[in-house]
Amino acid sequence: MKHNLSALRIFVSLACLAAYPLLIAQEELNVERGYTPGQVKPIPVSLSGFSGEVEQVLKFDLYVVGFAFTEPDAAHYQISGSNNGNVQGRVTDPHNKATPTLLSKGYSGATLRRQAHAFADDIVFAITGKKGIAQTKIACKVLSSSASEGNGEIYVADFDGHNPQAVTRDGTIVAAPCWVPGHLALYYTSYKLHHPDIFYHNLSTGARRIFARYGGSNMSPAPSPDGNEVAMILSKDGWTDLYVGSAGGGSPLRLTKTPQDESSPCWSPDGRWICYASKERERRSLCKIPASGGTPERIPTGGMPNPTEPDWSPDGKWIAFTSQAGGFSICVVPVGGGPATQLVEGEDPSWAPNSRTLIYARRQGGRYVLSLLDVPTKQIKDVSRISGSSNSQPSWAR
Repeated sequence: MKHNLSALRIFVSLACLAAYPLLIAQEELNVERGYTPGQVKPIPVSLSGFSGEVEQVLKFDLYVVGFAFTEPDAAHYQISGSNNGNVQGRVTDPHNKATPTLLSKGYSGATLRRQAHAFADDIVFAITGKKGIAQTKIACKVLSSSASEGNGEIYVADFDGHNPQAVTRDGTIVAAPCWVPGHLALYYTSYKLHHPDIFYHNLSTGARRIFARYGGSNMSPAPSPDGNEVAMILSKDGWTDLYVGSAGGGSPLRLTKTPQDESSPCWSPDGRWICYASKERERRSLCKIPASGGTPERIPTGGMPNPTEPDWSPDGKWIAFTSQAGGFSICVVPVGGGPATQLVEGEDPSWAPNSRTLIYARRQGGRYVLSLLDVPTKQIKDVSRISGSSNSQPSWAR
């Protein structure tokens, strides 16, 4: 389902100067140096020479990773080119007289939209030294206006909502799609067999199989970073607890044993820990537990009560979550816990591979829409409606 842009016949007029050190980029886009969520200024760039769909794609792709658009005289970087049949693009630094050209490329062999996505990713890498996200995929749950209440399907699409494809056509309740890292495959919960079971779905072949069908509910599958294990929430032993099992099958290991409900597991990038939401006396908190079993540890989310739906950033530094205090809010907290930052209204955040952009669901007129949030700058763009009347429970492929 991911598109390998090696199929594009890309010819390079001037190689990207990847090692070019830029103080501005380091200060404003380098997540590794640390930042205060929502307090980073976007990088001003100018855009000229493009039109129509290509111009729209470039502005969307760059805005959600921390760029803003201005006049050439006020821009830190100038992006120019054309899209007459194929995309030609150039990035220059007008403040560097010695080596002003950072990137000069031409693209062909794909739709203009895909060429524009490829150029956007090259722009991000040329300026920041980090990979872009314009060619990544998302999955989500889709409800149609004609479906029975609660019924839906799993869809995958480009990260901006374009080129949607239905994964299921079962006309039943589905929930919690989650990508297998590095693979064209999903886990999700479906009532296809009139019971909440976890399915594994190979997107390359279309084949799927039941992964977990124990008595009680089988919910919230979350594959490990290497894809070899799956965390999940099962109630087969009477309580709703966290388990982890081999992707190849076999009896899962029970990690928690409490009368409270556990939910929404996610993995640390190194595969050592599983973070989840724990419920005690009708209040939720975030906890983590060794994937091999052990004692749970609480992750404080100071100032943001009742946290749930955590997602661990791929760089290992942040946990995004939903806080419920009257309404629902998207928040982030350092992985060690501490004061949390409330960002926007919404639910169910999922990190992009760049560890700075989140996709989440928000209510709009009685339905859900998906939005993208650049955490450092708080810049937001809505995703194009994928299908149906409501899009929710997003998962970003990594």
